[in-house]
Amino acid sequence: MADCNHDCSSCGKDCGERTGIRKAPMNAMSDVKKVIAVISGKGGVGKSSVTSMLAVSAAREGKKVAILDADITGPSIPKAFGIKEKAVGNESMLIPAVTDLGIKIMSINLLLENDTDPVVWRGPILGGVITQFWSDVVWGDIDVMFVDMPPGTGDVALTVYQQLPVDGIVIVSSPQDLVGMIVEKAVKMANMLNIPVLGMVENMSFFRCPDCGGTHEIFGPSKVADIAEKYSVANTARLPMDPAIARACDEGTIEDYSTDDLGEFAWKL
Repeated sequence: MADCNHDCSSCGKDCGERTGIRKAPMNAMSDVKKVIAVISGKGGVGKSSVTSMLAVSAAREGKKVAILDADITGPSIPKAFGIKEKAVGNESMLIPAVTDLGIKIMSINLLLENDTDPVVWRGPILGGVITQFWSDVVWGDIDVMFVDMPPGTGDVALTVYQQLPVDGIVIVSSPQDLVGMIVEKAVKMANMLNIPVLGMVENMSFFRCPDCGGTHEIFGPSKVADIAEKYSVANTARLPMDPAIARACDEGTIEDYSTDDLGEFAWKL
């Protein structure tokens, strides 16, 4: 179409012009080699904690890692890593915060005066912040960037998929049937936009009893294998309900938390 502005969110049509959508530019001081979006169909399944643990696993393997916190209205990445200082920069560029393991982070909470200040913005403004975090932050040399997405399949998800060079997504879910249905919506959205699903993580999949050593599926039988088979997703992981994860995120010590449940999964991404 002659009047196409290469922003499919403006018309919603599935047309041939999709191939001409222009990605947001990367600045000359940054080189991000791989971008992985971590998504969930709904909130409350532990997407940000999984994002944090994946980033920590990659950093422990010696990779140069970054996290772009795209959950603008509900940012939690800085707290998980215990980052309290604000981002610095000049009129044109921002410098990301850096964790003890060297993970570079940019989040809206690093720019707000108070962490609890609400962000009451409409979709186009939220999308503009995402592209600024990509284009106007001095990321430097990064092997893998994890994008912590907001829940759902709305404007921000579409902005990330269309404006950032996303190499693939990791979907986070929990075992309930309702969550499984919503996860399938996220998988279908990724397929519509030709973005590979690199893996699925079922969080809160079971509880390991500290007394008997047995496992108990509190939310019912696991669904991740069935959904993964349905959509030909080879890489899956199941994470237990572990109070230590919640404690580490609350205390800002997620880099000290160690788990083998994501190890093999992480290096396959």
